[in-house]
Amino acid sequence: MGNHYHLLLDTPEPNLSRGMRRLNGRYTQSFNRRHHRVGHVLQGRFKSIVVERESYLLELCRYVVLNPVRVGLVAAPEAWPWSSYGATAGQSPSPAWLARDHVLSLFDEDHERASSSYRRFVVDGIGSTSPWPQLTGQIFLGSPAFRERVAAMVRRTRLANVPRAQTDPTRLKAVEILERVAAVYGLSPTAVTARQHQEAYQTGVWLLRRAGNEPLHTVAVRFGVSASRVSKIQTAFETTPHTSQQLKAMARCKVKQ
Repeated sequence: MGNHYHLLLDTPEPNLSRGMRRLNGRYTQSFNRRHHRVGHVLQGRFKSIVVERESYLLELCRYVVLNPVRVGLVAAPEAWPWSSYGATAGQSPSPAWLARDHVLSLFDEDHERASSSYRRFVVDGIGSTSPWPQLTGQIFLGSPAFRERVAAMVRRTRLANVPRAQTDPTRLKAVEILERVAAVYGLSPTAVTARQHQEAYQTGVWLLRRAGNEPLHTVAVRFGVSASRVSKIQTAFETTPHTSQQLKAMARCKVKQ
């Protein structure tokens, strides 16, 4: 892309940071020498997502090659020259480091049939929604069982300087929290965020902060109020007795007070 790239990697060893530092550093040096320039080439530090192979591998393979189409740079994936699509689809030679055969093996044992199925799979994804709304804790993409397995591993590991949202893969998403609050009060999630029921609105605000770990500003925008108002609701919620409905919503969102 213009100032970044998407890369789908299998990491049998815990050396992703070291590998990315070497890849980006070597590429930047080579690019700057070739174009007689200095300084950064890529957009900041890399961001990584932990993905469940069984559920999302193919979907992300498709997402990566369709990204230039999705943002309007080209009309078809084969038109983007800086992509693995051509090699995987059998339209151009494959570099040695590209796991083309592994991806194709997920479609068919026969190479030609697999390439044809891969091309159809990619085309069928044009116009489809992004998988990112299903992301949990900012970096986890997978089924509930997968998130439970990752959570168990995280609990056995001492993590320093890692955002709290990224240490709990089982944390509820904002939409799930709002749905559970709405169910307790017999409302729709839209009614909660529209502040049509005062207690439901305040419960939703607090749970988004406490159970969802959403930033103050994000919660404020979601409810159309100021950040200071969100802060006041938090304080009030934590210093006054809870109603039965508030306790029920907290239980549904797995929050203990």
